[in-house]
Amino acid sequence: MIPRYARKEMVDIWEPATKFKIWYEIEAHACDAQAELGVIPKENAEAVWKAKNVEFDVARIDEIEAVTKHDVIAFLTHLAEHVGSDEARFVHQGMTSSDVLDTCLNVQLVRAADILLADMDKVLAALKKRAYEHKDTIRVGRSHGIHAEPTTMGLTFARFYAEMDRNKARLAAAREEVATGAISGAVGTFANIDPRVEEHVCKMLGLRPEPISTQVIPRDRHAMFFATLGVIASSIENVAIEIRHMQRTEVLEGAEFFSMGQKGSSAMPHKKNPVLTENLTGLARLVRMTVIPAMENVALWHERDISHSSVERGIGPDATVTLDFALNRLAGVVDKMIIYPENMLANMNKFPGLVMSQRVLLSLTQAGVSREDAYAMVQRNALKVWEDRVDFREQLLADPEVVEALGVDQINAQFDMGYHTKHVDTIFARVFGE
Repeated sequence: MIPRYARKEMVDIWEPATKFKIWYEIEAHACDAQAELGVIPKENAEAVWKAKNVEFDVARIDEIEAVTKHDVIAFLTHLAEHVGSDEARFVHQGMTSSDVLDTCLNVQLVRAADILLADMDKVLAALKKRAYEHKDTIRVGRSHGIHAEPTTMGLTFARFYAEMDRNKARLAAAREEVATGAISGAVGTFANIDPRVEEHVCKMLGLRPEPISTQVIPRDRHAMFFATLGVIASSIENVAIEIRHMQRTEVLEGAEFFSMGQKGSSAMPHKKNPVLTENLTGLARLVRMTVIPAMENVALWHERDISHSSVERGIGPDATVTLDFALNRLAGVVDKMIIYPENMLANMNKFPGLVMSQRVLLSLTQAGVSREDAYAMVQRNALKVWEDRVDFREQLLADPEVVEALGVDQINAQFDMGYHTKHVDTIFARVFGE
């Protein structure tokens, strides 16, 4: 987690003070349930809540842990310093450390997911706005980086919207997947704690009881969660790469907003570099870097080992904080992005009329020419456009064989740009449901 790429709201979820507050709530709610079941005195459960407004001393807990070499025991010792050792003697009754650690981690991941879902709404709003703004702005579509056929800038934004909308659904599912808690005791058998305690704690924390835990919550849930973050990161990069390509000097169909006083290069004052989207490409790599370790955490020894623990202490904050920053940066880039419609048309006309080759091909086959012969007729004229930058339509009109097959009027009819945009409204209705 690098402060340069971090936003406070998400960082706060992973602060030690937040973690200890969640630990405290887990223990206090468990005491309430135990008292309700008659396992511990109600006055002891009530006494635990004396620490409700306490700011737990992180340095003090670290000091205790330096001796105990156990983080949960250090916390419980510090809690007893606030509540009183006699009053706190039933805290953690029948529980094991993973009950606290795993339930807390899932609370943190759920909170992080809620922030990320809100972030995605910002991205979706920006993409939708730009899609409608440029629904009919013609640009050339490219395959393999080469001019293909006309499309619109609005369709480019719309397809990114559809992708991000799928990602939001995936994230909502991942949030649901990881929103479980376990208060099942050593090896998960509930031998020393009633399952009703788990039900109460989970209800109070907005979680569902894990159907079957060992001494840990199964890590396939977390693997799915981090895999989903990795997919979202890849989609961020997908948008970023398109913008970076559009900003290339030879293309310049779109560009990041360049603010007053901004500098593009320490050496070359003329530079306007796509630094934000290049940064997004890098941040996407960092998020994806957490996916494989999350997958490898699924396989633990028997009922529990802690090989996953050190991994999650890193990837939990790193992935969520980085993705939160990236989504907010992307929303800003899309919202303020500069579009150059004139350059889009100029680029398409670098090889005049060439992007209509398929339409001419199809019209020839409709006119009775075999596909093989039609392809040869179109390609021999198209290659001249590549080589000599001549006008494709003029080449066709000068080709006796093509003219014989189609006629002048039919050749000219193939160069109507509206032909390629006639179904834009249909696509938009599919994407945006309007």
